[in-house]
Amino acid sequence: MIKSIINHFKNTRSFKDFYTDWITTLKTTLLPHLTHSLSSSSSPDPLLLSTHVQLVLAHFNTYFSALDTASNDNLSHLIYPSWRNDIEKPFLWFGDFHPYIFTNLLRSFLEYDDSDENDNGFELDLSNMGRNPWRNLDGSLGHKVEHIECGLRLMVPAIGKRAREAQCRLVGKMGSGYEVGEMVGEVVEEMTCVFLDANRLRKSVLSDIVSALNVNQAAFFLHGLVQFYVGFWDSKSID
Repeated sequence: MIKSIINHFKNTRSFKDFYTDWITTLKTTLLPHLTHSLSSSSSPDPLLLSTHVQLVLAHFNTYFSALDTASNDNLSHLIYPSWRNDIEKPFLWFGDFHPYIFTNLLRSFLEYDDSDENDNGFELDLSNMGRNPWRNLDGSLGHKVEHIECGLRLMVPAIGKRAREAQCRLVGKMGSGYEVGEMVGEVVEEMTCVFLDANRLRKSVLSDIVSALNVNQAAFFLHGLVQFYVGFWDSKSID
């Protein structure tokens, strides 16, 4: 199904149109259903929650796959996306939000202390959304999160270094008499590989986080992540 969606996007629509449809579905369909499932009772139905968790995760994976496909057509268009507003652009990393945002959001739940807000002012309203699944955690989840964060600390600098080195080679060749077309082609090819690896890292981090959580925790986490994406897109948050 994902392949057919990507092919349709590639053949008929710009990525801006794809992203608009994607975020609209996230906002108007998936978020309301997930919110309702979490707030419907003090003990949300695990089967229903699991279904919505898988739907949201699949929706994100479709988006990440679309980014991969689109990178073969116009990489600069994705690295500097005109359809993302000025508020969210500082948080972007190779086309979309930095994967550290995923782990930082998870940490905000793990360190939640039943206060109205955390230290960053991000409201965590768990009181009206069923039982708080972040209380009385065992140490195994913390170890899993540390493992994910350790991988990020290794991979993020390495990806950034590869991008800088590609740019340096371009500058060096410009002073050595290389043809512009040849230089740009080589750099674009290198940067496309970097972009793909960055996007795969983002996708794998999200998948690893969801896999480390139980269904209630995963639902809360994805609910917060969806709110983050939608909040930037919502014009009300920009005005």
